[in-house]
Amino acid sequence: MTQIVKRAFDVCVSCLVLVILSPVLLVLFILVRADSPGPAIFRQRRVGHKFRLFDLLKFRTMTNNASGPQLTWGADPRVTRIGGLLRKSKLDELPQLWNVLCGDMSIVGPRPEVPTFVDRFHAEYREILQVRPGITDPASIVYRSEAELLAKSSDPMKHYVEVVLPDKIRLSKEYVRSASVTKDLMLIVQTINALLHR
Repeated sequence: MTQIVKRAFDVCVSCLVLVILSPVLLVLFILVRADSPGPAIFRQRRVGHKFRLFDLLKFRTMTNNASGPQLTWGADPRVTRIGGLLRKSKLDELPQLWNVLCGDMSIVGPRPEVPTFVDRFHAEYREILQVRPGITDPASIVYRSEAELLAKSSDPMKHYVEVVLPDKIRLSKEYVRSASVTKDLMLIVQTINALLHR
């Protein structure tokens, strides 16, 4: 897929979905604000195309200004009532359509990581970040229940860095090397199917 075609697809899809889902977005915005004090939208610094930093947008799922590990697993007390539902349904990711529209992300592409983890695997991300990060990718489907998986480990952070993240990197490299229009469309269908089955 040429970058021009991919970008045109991203703009058209993100615009269309944002318009169609605008009532849903408004309701979720109100629910997050009503559930706990703080802004409805959470911003987190991520590493994007060619290592350019950007603010990834999500509906806030934790208490405002929550501190602690960058990963969550099990029954994390920082997660709010509405936040738990948003995370399970992946609806907290919807604001990233704005990231796509602005050019920070793509609909399909390697999921963007936080600088801390990118620094650990800088050489691997040099290849991965030749493309825009995405809302969904093969790793998003394989690890759609990541929090539950990490909760089973005696050391979730270590397990993420030594097992989960290297496998995500492998899947991201495979995606980058074989990206195509057909593959992107298949991944979108697989993502929707996975969400419906949850």
